Amino acid sequence: MKKITKAVIPAAGLGTRFLPVTKSMPKEMLPLIDKPVIHFVVEEAISSGIEDILIITGRGKRAIEDYFDSSPELENHLVHNGKYELLREVQEISSLVDIHYVRQKEPRGLGDAVLKAEKHIGDEPFAVLLGDDIIEAEVPCIKQLTNMFELYNSSIFAVEPVPQESVSSYGIINGRQIEESLYLIEDIIEKPSLDEAPSNIGTVGRYVFTPEIFECLKEASLGKGNELQLTDAIKLLMAKGDVYAYAFEGERYDAGNKLGYIKAIIDFALKREDLKGELELYLREKNKK
Repeated sequence: MKKITKAVIPAAGLGTRFLPVTKSMPKEMLPLIDKPVIHFVVEEAISSGIEDILIITGRGKRAIEDYFDSSPELENHLVHNGKYELLREVQEISSLVDIHYVRQKEPRGLGDAVLKAEKHIGDEPFAVLLGDDIIEAEVPCIKQLTNMFELYNSSIFAVEPVPQESVSSYGIINGRQIEESLYLIEDIIEKPSLDEAPSNIGTVGRYVFTPEIFECLKEASLGKGNELQLTDAIKLLMAKGDVYAYAFEGERYDAGNKLGYIKAIIDFALKREDLKGELELYLREKNKK
């Protein structure tokens, strides 16, 4: 079995939920204090043994490439001013991992973005990480999935229970539970109404696929929103073999949602020694009012 060393990060979406700021700034570059959201996603991939990352970008996403590139002018400025700790942090960003870029010329859905990775991935299994989801876990979420992939040698993706009022925003599964946290997928529906939903178990932005997913993406018809839906390709993939869902261990923040993004900022700040004390004091004072 081939070890999973490649990952795809789709980052071509328009970020309409964060307009107007995303009119000129990629949603993936929204900061969680002093790091952009996509930085945390890349770090998760690296921590999971990924050595090669392909980011699917689009129009107006140049800031992502610039962020992970070297910056001689900035580095020289930091050296000149003796800011060596900041220099180390900046240099580390450009040496994290091999990062490549492919452009999705128009936003035609998540499935289309993943399909753009076919030439780069070839015939290897690979991971997909969405930048909207930041997952804090002792064992990185993608590592949890690759561990399960090595056991079952089948495509697998992360799921968690979602609130009833949010079911229509997720891909919802119908699965047969075969272990405590593992489901064999029997059906998956993209953004169903509450009446249509077979459960409240929704997909989150972490997947491990066999390369057969590319043929399924080519076979799939345009789905909801007149876009190529990844969930529709997963349905076709199920006809070729078993597909699993895994209820991961960890805490997920939906950084593509304004409230989820704010929660992530607060929680991440509370974990930092340089911010925790004053922030806790501020929150206590605010709570008294």
